[in-house]
Amino acid sequence: MKTNSELDIFGEFLVKNLRDKGIQNAETLLNAKSKSPSLLKLQSELNNFTDSEKKLIQEVVIKSIDAAIHDFLFAIQELADFENNIQILVNEKNIVDLSDGIHGESFSENGWNAKYSKYGSNE
Repeated sequence: MKTNSELDIFGEFLVKNLRDKGIQNAETLLNAKSKSPSLLKLQSELNNFTDSEKKLIQEVVIKSIDAAIHDFLFAIQELADFENNIQILVNEKNIVDLSDGIHGESFSENGWNAKYSKYGSNE
């Protein structure tokens, strides 16, 4: 992974505003902390699970979010390699051009998840 301020700006934004918010939402539901009337039934059903089952559900959520982010970034990478009709710019720089594989930037011990997520890399 290359160190690049624009890549890091984007990575931190993605991790904090997508990954961590999704994980936090799952935690809120699993711990019956939401006050939203539309979620009370779901939280009640989740309350029937044991702590170890809830931990497994949270792991599934994290893995699913990480896979979705990976696949989204891979699609952006492929577009950049061919059509280039969708671009993500940070400080007027195309982030795909700054990486040798944008879909891999989240992962590894030095990746975005490890650097910016309050939930760690989950690798």
